Amino acid sequence: MSCQEAELLLHGYLDNELDLAHSLEIERHLGECTRCAHEWQEQLRLREALRTLAPRYTAPAPLRRRIEGPRRQTWIPMAAAAAVLIAAVGLWTVPRGGSGAEQEIAEAHIRSLMASHLTDVPSTDQHTVKPWFSGKLNFAPTVKDFADRGFALVGGRLDYLDGRPVAAIVYQRRKHIINAFTWPSSANHSVRTTTREGYNMVTWAQAGMEYALVSDLNAKELQELATFLRE
Repeated sequence: MSCQEAELLLHGYLDNELDLAHSLEIERHLGECTRCAHEWQEQLRLREALRTLAPRYTAPAPLRRRIEGPRRQTWIPMAAAAAVLIAAVGLWTVPRGGSGAEQEIAEAHIRSLMASHLTDVPSTDQHTVKPWFSGKLNFAPTVKDFADRGFALVGGRLDYLDGRPVAAIVYQRRKHIINAFTWPSSANHSVRTTTREGYNMVTWAQAGMEYALVSDLNAKELQELATFLRE
């Protein structure tokens, strides 16, 4: 990891927003680079200063009464609305592939390009990539090479989505990198196409597995790869 890459990821690391692989990578860099380690300590000191030294004000009693009066009258319908919202969020996020999951997938794709950690096992041989995941995941990901159809296998890596390890199989179409994420799921839905962070995404679920392709490749060609993987 370079200093420039570490600088981009430092705030995410500070807020515990990075996946395990990138957290370990930046920790290793901070142990080797005194300049970045110094910047890290400065960020820690700034956060602590904001927590302890930032001014706090106590609201005057008349203001508190004015705020608490309407709040007591409205807490019941607000609580009911919150319960409905929580239930709706739960229903929305259970089938992976909802908007929140899609955003996380897009961010994982961006990180893989930005942090020079595209592959853990760089290889064009599916018989090399697939066995590499053995013992690292509790499932066997689908690994196929479609170089003869214009989608060359580049390799694979272990990634993390929603706090769980997933397989990322990497393909290349001309100069476009494609991340094909896969993980076990009880969902079952047909192919969906969407866009997140300027990247096209194709998702589907079948036979106990969920799949998500993400790339700056145009949606039509990305759907072609999805068709090949579903064969």
